[in-house]
Amino acid sequence: MAAALEELRDWQAALRAQFPIITAHPELAYFDSAATTQKPQAVLDAVHTYLTTSNANAGRGTYTWANRTTALMSGTRERIKEFLADPDPDRSGVHLVSGTTEGLRSVARDWLTGVLADQDEIVVPFADHRANIAPWEEARDLLARQGIRVHLRPMPYQPGSRDYDPAALARLVTPRTRFVAATHVHHVYGGDMNVHRVRRAVGPDVAICLDAAQSVGHLPVSLAALDVDFLVFSGHKALALPGSGAVWSRNARGPRFVPGGWDGSPDTTGAASLRAALDWLDAAGTDRIDRWIRALSARLTDGLRRLPAYDVLGCRRSLAADSGVQGRQGIVTFRHRAIGSGDLGFILFSHGFMVRSDGLCQGSAGEREHAVRVSLHVYNTPEEIDRLLATLTALQ
Repeated sequence: MAAALEELRDWQAALRAQFPIITAHPELAYFDSAATTQKPQAVLDAVHTYLTTSNANAGRGTYTWANRTTALMSGTRERIKEFLADPDPDRSGVHLVSGTTEGLRSVARDWLTGVLADQDEIVVPFADHRANIAPWEEARDLLARQGIRVHLRPMPYQPGSRDYDPAALARLVTPRTRFVAATHVHHVYGGDMNVHRVRRAVGPDVAICLDAAQSVGHLPVSLAALDVDFLVFSGHKALALPGSGAVWSRNARGPRFVPGGWDGSPDTTGAASLRAALDWLDAAGTDRIDRWIRALSARLTDGLRRLPAYDVLGCRRSLAADSGVQGRQGIVTFRHRAIGSGDLGFILFSHGFMVRSDGLCQGSAGEREHAVRVSLHVYNTPEEIDRLLATLTALQ
């Protein structure tokens, strides 16, 4: 991991310089990218250019600005398919939404409730983000009011690593299992949840919906490798503006996904930012971004494992920098054994570190106690990690 940091140092420095809010505050270390990412100048420029040259509503006019905006929306949908390495773009669709939460609720409301029958079962990851739990509970309750009883089965987790347990999942599946909700990268434990093993466990006929909020924009994402039916992500976690995101869907297992309701005025500025963000990420190289943030994560966990006052959440066998076990994808969550996580968050900010320190929006099967989460992106540096470790050491 140290070799990756040295190899990519000049590349990273050039990219970091493109984030105005980062370079304007060298005294601060922004460690909350799992909540929202900062924006490169190219994204800010794209938004400014759109608003000053073509700002109009989409699909509702025949003049030049309106036509450009309509083309922008259509082009953004196709750009998303390309960015996700869609193997069959002619058979898939992209619905632009405000983010992962709205996207998952749309899948639940506008698709899932129409395909489930009485006594059907769906698998729900109750230790993942609430956005990937509440929509399926709402779908169950909506159907219950219609006299259709749907059973929510808890996704099984491995007790140590908190990865999904594919063997237990395979035993959980029955002929009535219709749908599985899964997460690509866990927002607390930082692990890639290995969705290809979920597909093998549930078989070829069960639909899978993937929450990719912490993977798109952070590591290479290939729909060909994932074999899922829905993939949902937020633009603001992928260097674009808040209020942007998408639901990718394909017509493989069940009817075509058609969002319900009147299609009102879209977030055209968000689409402009999202398209620019995907272009920036492709130019930077998501493979290199992935290597950089995983190396930073390993540097942090390797330091934390040497500090007896701290407990790192998730897989403990992967803490060493030279561990052969799958490491963390830019997310490291921990607790101090004596200092409350809320207090630790305030202390760290007083030293120039912006971290998340609360319940982290986890579901009912998640962590009972609050924790401190450090989440990284390409603008973070080894020096920031070392400063953080020095501060944490002094707090023992």
